[in-house]
Amino acid sequence: MALDMLADLEAFATVARKRSFVVAARSLGRSPSSLTRAIQGLEERSGVKLFNRSANAVTLTEAGERLLPHSYRMLDLQREADEDLAGLNGLATGWIRFSAPESLAHTVVPGLIAQYSQRYPDVSVDVIFTDAAVDPVKGKLDFSIRGAFPQSSDLIGYPLWSYSRYLYASPGYLERCGLPASIEALEQHALILHTAPRILKEWNFRGPGQAGSFRVHPKFRFSSGAAVFQAALAGAGIARLADWLAEPEVAAGRLARVFPEYKLTSSTGEDPRMHAVYPAGNLPLRVKNLLDMIRVYGDSVSRS
Repeated sequence: MALDMLADLEAFATVARKRSFVVAARSLGRSPSSLTRAIQGLEERSGVKLFNRSANAVTLTEAGERLLPHSYRMLDLQREADEDLAGLNGLATGWIRFSAPESLAHTVVPGLIAQYSQRYPDVSVDVIFTDAAVDPVKGKLDFSIRGAFPQSSDLIGYPLWSYSRYLYASPGYLERCGLPASIEALEQHALILHTAPRILKEWNFRGPGQAGSFRVHPKFRFSSGAAVFQAALAGAGIARLADWLAEPEVAAGRLARVFPEYKLTSSTGEDPRMHAVYPAGNLPLRVKNLLDMIRVYGDSVSRS
């Protein structure tokens, strides 16, 4: 009976989040009729109506709004209990599936997964490396790591680390083409533009007491951040890069900052940050452990 109740609460919470019986059923791998029966069972047991249904919308009643946070807590407790029982011998089990930007494939993620797998050898990990903004719900993922600036949505944000962006070029490129004398002089240089998840028309600069923007006319456009990074290393031109990615190459003498006093920010002057997004109430303990490990890495990056 208790397990049936939890299954009904999962159906209720998913319909509330998706605002559709059909979409909720698809995400749970169940039929819409089974979700309808589950909600009817909850309504009969509680004696209150949980949803208002119309041809175009499914919305929560006042009773449904009150039940929803309790449902999330109970489902979280169930998942944590399952994880704890599976880990009586210190071993978590199951799969973790997530997406991450391509630049993390060459730097952060493989090493962290190796460390994680030593601690939790019975957990399997499936990673999609893409610079597209993947929806973890549609992709049936535990979470998605994104860079830049969090977007408003019904997903839960999990901050990983903040960083700054600067312009970088290889010493070979700067020796061949010269250091631009001003931001406006970038017009005469080969610029490398990252086009995913969207194409930026302007770079926004912030310096000591100064702010301005520059309309970018790139010579090269790449949908891959890793390709932008490699092209800059190869001497193709000047690129906007994250400091956590580029500064080790500066220390090694393979890249140099262009206009080191100017950061590239959002139009409102904000620095970007790496963050993860995930559906509400859908974060197993094994996933939290991995995200905590990534955040610890991010803390070390932010302090360096």
